Amino acid sequence: MTGFSLSVERDGAPLHAAAHSHHPWPDVTFAAQEDAWRDAAEMLDRKWEHVFGRVIPAAQQQIAKVLNLSDGSSIAFGPNTHGFVLRLLSCFPAGKPVRVLTTGSEFHSASRQFARFEEDGGMQVTRIATEPFDSFETRFADAASSGRHDIVFVSQVFFDSGFRVCDLNRIVRAVRNPETFVVIDGYHGFMAVPTDIGAIADRVFYLAGGYKYAMAGEGVCFLHCPQGYCPRPRDTGWYAGFSALEKSNGDVSYANDGSRFLGATFDVSGLYRFNAVQEWLERENMTVSKMLARVRDVERVFLAELNRGAGPIRSSNLTVPGEEPRGRFLAFHAPNAEQLAAALAARNIIVDYRGNRLRVGFGIYHTEEHALRLACALGSLTG
Repeated sequence: MTGFSLSVERDGAPLHAAAHSHHPWPDVTFAAQEDAWRDAAEMLDRKWEHVFGRVIPAAQQQIAKVLNLSDGSSIAFGPNTHGFVLRLLSCFPAGKPVRVLTTGSEFHSASRQFARFEEDGGMQVTRIATEPFDSFETRFADAASSGRHDIVFVSQVFFDSGFRVCDLNRIVRAVRNPETFVVIDGYHGFMAVPTDIGAIADRVFYLAGGYKYAMAGEGVCFLHCPQGYCPRPRDTGWYAGFSALEKSNGDVSYANDGSRFLGATFDVSGLYRFNAVQEWLERENMTVSKMLARVRDVERVFLAELNRGAGPIRSSNLTVPGEEPRGRFLAFHAPNAEQLAAALAARNIIVDYRGNRLRVGFGIYHTEEHALRLACALGSLTG
């Protein structure tokens, strides 16, 4: 599939196998970026009427379609997921530790903040180990059923291993206390694997963004907000009252939809890029399922060739061997992961690592030839 001529398909471009980390931008985002600039230049003050009237609703509709939501108005946008984590935490009374159930494998946008609040006594955190993976859903669901938590926070796909929670509904059903917030970090799941939260949309917050598999770059993160949960976050920006800004009587008012979780002014060009990518994928008839199938084909070629070589990495080193419980990247146990990534970088090949795990992520821009080249390069390295 073409469409990346300005990035990974240009002459001299590296073999980029880190789509899970920093996804290259499709060509259609260039014109979208220009559109954002022109709208700002031509519409001036009226730009925000256009953004809130057309750009945001279009993006909400696209996300609703991907997640099987009946209504996109539950979606709030922001520049990063960390801001949404803070806003969610502001829903709980000050001066009382927030009780959190989570895992030991959450991304830093949440895990770092949890740890810092924990240091000051503002949070009590219970962390469930993700490994062994085959028992994780049972162990986490059992812990979630205790009813002793204010927030249950879990990734859909874990960034350090690629392990995927296949039955999100089971986790949600296990949370018996209706006042407990259930938050799914879907950053490595959204647009990577088919995701249907329609049956649990009235119960979960779903957090994700466009930096990775949605191919839209920075600054376009979102939170699906179930109705009735935290109608008035204490951490609130002026966008949360944007619709009533000129009619304000001094009260801190909020809407009932997802806009109650909005922050303040941010660069909206990411929304333009997001919409352009979604429209491009529609024209190409490229669904999430089709993209995943395409990547799986490339992965199989890569792993088969890898196993034929004598290098330090083989499919037996995979943290998650099976395809079904795996997201859209491969993580390998590798004590020298940093050195392997550096050796590949010297050959103009980009992968990445987290600790002692080498991560390889293919995208829809990859071919079988790319997979063979990467496998041969890895096979030529010494352990």
